[in-house]
Amino acid sequence: MEPLFLFNLASRHAQWATVRQTAIAGNIANANTPGYKAVDTEPFSAILDRTRLSLARTSGSHMDLAAGGIGATKTAAREGWDTSHSGNSVSLEQEMLKADEVNRAYSLNTSIVRSFHRMILASVKS
Repeated sequence: MEPLFLFNLASRHAQWATVRQTAIAGNIANANTPGYKAVDTEPFSAILDRTRLSLARTSGSHMDLAAGGIGATKTAAREGWDTSHSGNSVSLEQEMLKADEVNRAYSLNTSIVRSFHRMILASVKS
């Protein structure tokens, strides 16, 4: 049986979500600090891109992805939020949107781990 890396990946994603939520909370706490520049973490997809897994073709009937490869899509961050007259770049609306993104990502992560755990328990019981 091959090792399962889902739990390790979920743990790293939860750590990333915690760090991003801390950065967002710091931005909100300094929303009225003159000259404060908002900070954010790099996207989790960038972290995954640096730790790419290689695919192994274990059967002749498997698809060969080495020839064509899988194209990655690029996304660009939009910086359309205003800077206040005091030089502060924190937008409470933007920070609340980011906090909601982190909340949804953490909830999805938790649901996937819970479902996978139940699947493993069901296979052990039978």
